[in-house]
Amino acid sequence: MSHPNEIATPQKIRAAEPIEYDYEELPETSPLTMHLIAGAAAGIMEHSVMYPFDIVKTRMQVVGSPSSVVYSGVTHAIKIISTTEGMRTLWRGVMSVVLGAGPAHAVYFATYEQTKKLLSNSAGETTALAAGAAGGVATVVSDALMNPFDVIKQRMQLVGSSYRNIADCAATVMRKEGLRAFYVSYPTTLIMNIPFQSIQFGCYDLFRKTLNPNGSYSPLTHVVAGGLAGAVAAALTTPIDCCKTLLQTRGASVDPEVRNASSMIQSAKIIYKQQGVNGFFRGARPRVIANMPATAISWTTYEYFKWMIARRDKRE
Repeated sequence: MSHPNEIATPQKIRAAEPIEYDYEELPETSPLTMHLIAGAAAGIMEHSVMYPFDIVKTRMQVVGSPSSVVYSGVTHAIKIISTTEGMRTLWRGVMSVVLGAGPAHAVYFATYEQTKKLLSNSAGETTALAAGAAGGVATVVSDALMNPFDVIKQRMQLVGSSYRNIADCAATVMRKEGLRAFYVSYPTTLIMNIPFQSIQFGCYDLFRKTLNPNGSYSPLTHVVAGGLAGAVAAALTTPIDCCKTLLQTRGASVDPEVRNASSMIQSAKIIYKQQGVNGFFRGARPRVIANMPATAISWTTYEYFKWMIARRDKRE
C-alpha cells in the first residue's frame, strides 16, 4: 500500500494507465491461422443468428415453386411458417450454413487482410477504395467454397422440402442434376457478392473511421458501422440476389422455363416477364433486416478476435 503523502511520479502514473493495443492490423508475428479462426467465428455467428430471416427472403424470391405461399410481409411470413410448419422449419438447413460459413469466411477474412495489406499506401494506411477492392478479391475465393452449401441451404428452405438432412439434399441434387447444379449460380453469386462486399467493406471502413477516428477498439463503433454497411450493401444488391435465388432453386420449380435457366440474364428475363420490375425487389426487406444485425455481428466478432489476438501478441 502506498503512503498517503507519497508523490505520484510520471512513471507510476503511466504504469497505472490501461494498456492500449493497436489491433487494426494484426502483428506481423500473427500466423495466418489467427485470421482464419477470427474469420470462421465471425462467419458462423453472422449466418446462424439471423437465419430465420434468410428463409423468409428465399421464399419471397422463389419463382415457379409448386407450393409457393404469398407472404404479405416479414412478420406474416414468420407467423405462417411457424404455425403451419413448426418453429424448427425456421432453422431448416442451418447446418449447411454452419459447415460452409466456417471455412468460407475463414478464407474470406484471411484473403481480405492480405490483399488490403498489399493495396495499402507506402505509409501502411488503407483507403476505403483499397478496402473495397480487397473485399472483392476475397469474395471470389470464398464464394467458390460457399456456393454448394448455399444451394443446399436454399433447397431445404423451400416450402414442402422433403430432404431428411443436408447430406440427403446434396446427394439428391447431385444424382438428379449433377455437379453443375451446385455452381450454376456461381457467376451470378460473384456478380452480386463482389459489389456487395466491396460496398460493405468500403462503407464499413468509412463509417468506422468517421465514428472512431483514433482507431481504438470500440465494440459500439463496430456494431453501428457494420450494421449500416450491411444495410446499404443488401439494399443495393437485392435485384441480383433475386436472380441468384431463381438459379439455385430452379430444380424445385415446375416451370420449364425456370428449370432451364442457366445464367443471370435468363433469370432476370424470367423475373421481369412473370413479376415485372417489382420482382427484382422481392425479399428486400427481410434481406436488409437480416444483413444489418448479421453484418454487425460478423464485424464485431471479427474485430474482437483481432483485438484479443493483438493483445495476446503484445503481452508475449
